[in-house]
Amino acid sequence: MAGEILETDYLVVGSGIAGLNFALLAAEHGRVVIITKKQASDTNTNWAQGGVAAVLASDDSFERHVEDTLLAGDGLCDRPIVEMCVEAGPAQVERLLQIGCRLARAEGGDLDLGREGAHSRHRVVHWEDVTGREIQRALLAAVAKTSNITVLDEHIAVDLLSMAKYGGDPACFGAYVFDRRSGVVKTITARATVLASGGTGKVYVYTSNPDVATGDGVAMAYRIGAAVCDLEFVQFHPTVLYHPMARNFLLSEAMRGEGGILRLASGETFMEHYHPMKSLASRDIVARAIDNELKKSGADSVFLDMTHLDPTFVRNRFPNIADQCMRLGIDITKQPIPCVPAAHYMCGGIKTDTEGATTTTGLFAIGECAFTGLHGANRLASNSLLEGMVFSARAAAAVKDLPRIRPAQVAPWSSGDATDSNDAIVVSLNWEEIRRFMWSYVGIVRTDKRLDRARRRIEILREEIREYYREFKITSDLIELRNLALVAHLIIESARRRKESRGLHRTLDYPDHLPEARHSELQLTNGPRG
Repeated sequence: MAGEILETDYLVVGSGIAGLNFALLAAEHGRVVIITKKQASDTNTNWAQGGVAAVLASDDSFERHVEDTLLAGDGLCDRPIVEMCVEAGPAQVERLLQIGCRLARAEGGDLDLGREGAHSRHRVVHWEDVTGREIQRALLAAVAKTSNITVLDEHIAVDLLSMAKYGGDPACFGAYVFDRRSGVVKTITARATVLASGGTGKVYVYTSNPDVATGDGVAMAYRIGAAVCDLEFVQFHPTVLYHPMARNFLLSEAMRGEGGILRLASGETFMEHYHPMKSLASRDIVARAIDNELKKSGADSVFLDMTHLDPTFVRNRFPNIADQCMRLGIDITKQPIPCVPAAHYMCGGIKTDTEGATTTTGLFAIGECAFTGLHGANRLASNSLLEGMVFSARAAAAVKDLPRIRPAQVAPWSSGDATDSNDAIVVSLNWEEIRRFMWSYVGIVRTDKRLDRARRRIEILREEIREYYREFKITSDLIELRNLALVAHLIIESARRRKESRGLHRTLDYPDHLPEARHSELQLTNGPRG
C-alpha cells in the first residue's frame, strides 16, 4: 500500500550514537527526519557496555592510542583516519558531557578511565557498565528538545531512492519507508540520506547484538551501487554469557581490563599459550583461542574469573552485569562466569570518505554500517563509539550545502500484483537456515570448503527470497530477511576473495599474511538487485 510523499533536508536511517549526533548537528541548518525500525532506543549503542576510548590521562598520548589501534587492526588500518579519530577523541568526550551524558568520575573529580583488551593505557571513559545506555539516553533527551528533528519509530527502510531509475546518474535522494504499524510504504525524499543503521550481527545465530542488527544499510547501499569494503572482518566478542536463560548478554571487555582472567572448566588458565598479553590480548586473538580450546575439549564454555578481585569494587564497577548474573544464580564475586564468543561487530561496511560520503552522490554512511578505514582487520575495543561521534560530526558539516537532487515526479511505492502471504513460515525457516550455516561455515575459523558450501546455500536461498519478495506484499520480517541474505552473500564473497589470514579473517587454507595488506571491495555494476 503506497503512502504519502514526505520531503526533508536530511533523512537519517537509525537512532544510535551516530544517527542522533548527526541529527542534532545537522538540525542547526536543516530539517531532519530520523526513522528507526522499532523504538528509538533499540540500537547497538544502547547495548554498548565498555565506553569511549580517548586520550585523557597524563601517562597516555595520541601516538600510543594510534599505535594500539594499528596493532589491533593487523596492518589494514588507514593511518591518517586513525590519527584523525584519535586526535578528535578528547573533544568528543567533552561534547558528550555538554549534551548531558553522565560519565564516571574517579576520586578527585577527574574522569575515571577504564582499560580494555589491546589498550596499552587506561583511556576508556564510561558510565558504570552501561555506557551506551547512558549515551543513548542523553542524545535522545537532546533530540526531544530540538524542534527541527522528527523521529518516526516503527518505520523500516525498504529501499533507497536512486536517480538511476529515472535515467540519471546513480544519486540517492531518499528512501521508501515501511510503516510497521499501518503497513503503508511512505516515500521520503531528502537532500542527503544518512545511513546510521548499525551492524550485521543477526547474520549469525550467536550474537551479542539486538534483533535490529540485520545489515539493512549495507544491503540497501549495495543494491543502488555504493561500494562496500572488508565485509569478511566480522568481530566475534570473546565473552558473551553462556546460560540457557541468557540471550545476547555481553560480558564487557572492561572486566578483563580490570583484572578478570579467562580459565578452562578445570580452573587452568590458557591465554598465556596464545599471546603475551594473556586475557588482555585483542579480541580476534582471544576469540580464536577460546574457540580452539572449546573444540579441543568439547566443553560448552570457558570461564571469566573475577573472584580474586575485591568484591565491592567488582559490584560497583559492573553493577548491571553483576545484577544480571545474580538473577541467573551466578555471583560474579564468588563464581567464575561461563562465556563463549559471539558475533559482535562488523569492521567493514559501506565505503566512505573522511566526511562519511559514500561512492553514491547524496548518500552518507556513519557508525557501524560504514567502512572508514579506522578499524582495519580487527577493531580496537571502545573505538566504535568514538568513530560514531567523529564521523557523524564531520558528515553533519559536509551536508550543509548539498544541492537537492530529485526527479520532477517521484514514483510512489507500488506492490504491483503482490498478494498477502499465507506461507510466512518460509521467512522464518530461511532466516534460521542462513544464521546457522553462517555460524558453521563463515565463523571464527574458515576454510575454502566451508565457504563454498555457504556460497551454494546462500544463492539458493536468495533466489527463493527474491521469488517470495516479488509475489507477496512486504512485511518487516521479509524486508529484514532480504537484507540479511544479501549481507550474508557479501560476507561470504569477501571471505572467498581473501587468500590469507589477517585479523578477524582466519582461514586454515591460507594461514599466513600476504606481503601487502589490501582491502576487499565489492560494488554492483549491472543495476540494482535484491
